[in-house]
Amino acid sequence: MKPAARTQESTGDRLLEIATDHVRRHGMERTTIVSVAREAGVSHAAVYRYYASKDALIDAVTGQWLKAVETQVATVADAPDPADDKLERMMLLIARLYRQRLEAEPALYALWLAALAGRRAVVRKHKRRLRALIERVVEEGRSTELFRARSNERLIAFLNDALHRFIDPVAIAADKDTERGELEQRLARLLRVAIRAMAAGSV
Repeated sequence: MKPAARTQESTGDRLLEIATDHVRRHGMERTTIVSVAREAGVSHAAVYRYYASKDALIDAVTGQWLKAVETQVATVADAPDPADDKLERMMLLIARLYRQRLEAEPALYALWLAALAGRRAVVRKHKRRLRALIERVVEEGRSTELFRARSNERLIAFLNDALHRFIDPVAIAADKDTERGELEQRLARLLRVAIRAMAAGSV
């Protein structure tokens, strides 16, 4: 990579880091291009060379924040374990990571909820990436006859319907006053039932 390209990448990353910190401390509404530029030591016009608008910058913050979830779920999907075990661990992990983010970084979680409400592309990308990982494990299960169903689509739709209360970000936010351990126990029980149904071919 040429020095100029490295400098551009470094500046873009720095702007993203500062914007994330501003949202974390001040919320989305009080995070501005001007305040981010001031802390980065560049003009606000310079910020637009990396992010075309405040919305683009906020989407980048949201996408980077969600990337850690995707990375951890991918680690489970890549493991050599049986598909039913991996699927159970993946769904528990998704629920746990979302809840942890709600508790630890409420302003960034609110950013995500706003992106969901606005049907923004960053949300669609995150959903597609998680779905691809889940579908891969479901296909592994079908190919080894751990899961029995006519299609991956049928099994994934069943999982989404059965687990919505525990993996949907809006539902998770609505349950924020319910003790996390209790929800995890309920999800674990439901997952065991769901995976048995998938194995029996009753989905």
